[in-house]
Amino acid sequence: MTNVSRKIALTIAGSDPSGGAGFQADLRTFQKFCVYGISVPSVLTAQSTEGVYGVHNISQEFVSAQLEVLLKDIKPDALKTGMLYTTDTILITADTVRKYLLQNLVIDPVTVSSTGVKLIEERGLDALREELFPLAKVITPNIYEAGVFTSREVESEKDMKEAAVQLRESGTETVIITGGHLKHKATDLFFDGEEFLVLESERYEGEFHGTGCVFASAVTACLALGYDAKEAFIKAKEFVRDAMRTAVSIGHGMKVLNV
Repeated sequence: MTNVSRKIALTIAGSDPSGGAGFQADLRTFQKFCVYGISVPSVLTAQSTEGVYGVHNISQEFVSAQLEVLLKDIKPDALKTGMLYTTDTILITADTVRKYLLQNLVIDPVTVSSTGVKLIEERGLDALREELFPLAKVITPNIYEAGVFTSREVESEKDMKEAAVQLRESGTETVIITGGHLKHKATDLFFDGEEFLVLESERYEGEFHGTGCVFASAVTACLALGYDAKEAFIKAKEFVRDAMRTAVSIGHGMKVLNV
């Protein structure tokens, strides 16, 4: 039997018991791209399709232990971060990326749930921007998160472009801003310092759980497979569009993407 090498992607993210978001959704997305997924839970949540009802922090020592044990054995081709929650976890993650010279880092800078629950410490915003953004191949804030990190209103394509330029000054290589609802379309914007690319798609009726997680993990899987950031953006946009179009209702709340 021939030994076929598979590409590997790591997710460092929170746990979502519903599976619609968090590292559970990341792993399913990686699998869809035929990328082998490995994971380090960074925080636990009491969560369903109806919202986030509680957050339980995992100690910095245990997050560090998970990363050390895993990365001494397996080196991923790409990795993403989701909900990191505490400043300590953010700093541990940054130190680990530097120590192991990890490439193709995608940061989904999770700050608040779709139902309004804060998912990061106040001090963590600065740590994320100053410690992790400069290490990133791609960051994928939605329009709300882009506004938080740039201290500006992001309500138009012009605003998205200006925010992307400002975010790239943090040191990240590529900025993708998602979730812009412009001209009755779902609008996402890519900026790599040289080129802007805006992609629009149909807006689907209803509320959807985990779109940011699935988009960022699709970008991560594409980078692991060797696509460049622009190609990863285009493929991830298409993947999320199809997953939303065929989304399913598994509970009483938001729909879950079909991945």
